Amino acid sequence: MTTNARVGKSKTPSAIRIYKGLSIYRVANSRKWYVRVWDRRTKSYFVKSTGQDSAILAQDLAQELALAMLRAEKPVEKEFTFRSFALKLLHRSRLQDQTGERSAGYVKALHWSIQNEDWGLLRHFGERDVRHIRTHSFQEYMADLTKRRPDLAASTRNTIMAAFRNVMKIARDEGAIEAVPQTPRVKLKDNPRPFFRFHPLVDKADDNYQKLLRTVRKMTAEGVSVRGLMVTDEMYDLILFLTHSFVRPISSELYTIRHSDVTVAEDPRRLIVTVRDGKTGFRAANTMEAAVSVYERINKRYPNAKSEDYIFLPQYENRTTASTMMQRLFGEVLKYGGLEVDVPTGKKHTLYSLRHTAICMRIINSGGKVNIFNLAKNAGTSVEQIERFYARFLPLSKEMAKNLQLFGD
Repeated sequence: MTTNARVGKSKTPSAIRIYKGLSIYRVANSRKWYVRVWDRRTKSYFVKSTGQDSAILAQDLAQELALAMLRAEKPVEKEFTFRSFALKLLHRSRLQDQTGERSAGYVKALHWSIQNEDWGLLRHFGERDVRHIRTHSFQEYMADLTKRRPDLAASTRNTIMAAFRNVMKIARDEGAIEAVPQTPRVKLKDNPRPFFRFHPLVDKADDNYQKLLRTVRKMTAEGVSVRGLMVTDEMYDLILFLTHSFVRPISSELYTIRHSDVTVAEDPRRLIVTVRDGKTGFRAANTMEAAVSVYERINKRYPNAKSEDYIFLPQYENRTTASTMMQRLFGEVLKYGGLEVDVPTGKKHTLYSLRHTAICMRIINSGGKVNIFNLAKNAGTSVEQIERFYARFLPLSKEMAKNLQLFGD
């Protein structure tokens, strides 16, 4: 009697290697030899008992089995391979990046998911026939990926899943398959974002946002420098700008804003800031009124600025350098003021904490009346993200309770 089974890679006792991908072995307390052969189609080992006590006869049977499997393999037409549709998706994404339909970050994550040399989708599915890829095929891939990279976050695994689905959608749209295989999302664990606590969310004595501003003022007055770069009023204004504009403190957003991207508008008084290639693509964002005063001080600081000059650290043509310098200075400010950690969350503060502070301030200071959709649009995020990472972790205020019970005009 013979038994068939598919197994993962494992060490086998008393093994004899015939050639790469083909071997015979015996297990403890058994005289029979088993054959172990690599199946290129399923990307797994096929195991079968030879029913033989003789190693010589078992080797003959193993080679016959390997040849039979090779003959049974039907070559996949190139146009039906996963690779073919994946390359189409990558080409399309590059064009979308160039036209601004997709952000550079999205395209980078997509290419990373598909082309990673160690565990990317092409490595596993590349030559597979999309007509034979099922839900269990993807589940097997994810199970193997989890073993190989247990450190990957749930959000990263969902990014890989989205890339897989997008490849299969192209196959569906071109008529190669009728439907995209089901791929359940990995459940995400929502953690609150660290931000600087402010009044009235906390008592004035515990207002860390105001403490941050006072710390910068003090360091400026004392002439504190970090690696030759002084803490100045420009740092103070950068903090205020981030808190009242909702932009991200990254090279593709805050540090690429030029004077030509800023317009002062009235009724209400505000800045309209154009973010040309942000994390979520192009957007025009309205700021709070306080950002106008910041911009007026920037113009006084750089009176000869041209329209294409950057508004922060214009002396650094390389914007990654400008970003690094500000992050370094900000880290020193946090140490100086004892503000490195957001105590309620236990997470470290960064410049990104100011964006989180900006969103939380709008929710709290509006008494729950802010239009979440409008806030999400200005911040270049989604209503879902604001609800998941900000609103749900904020305490309900008296004003929010009143807002909840309004019946309209």
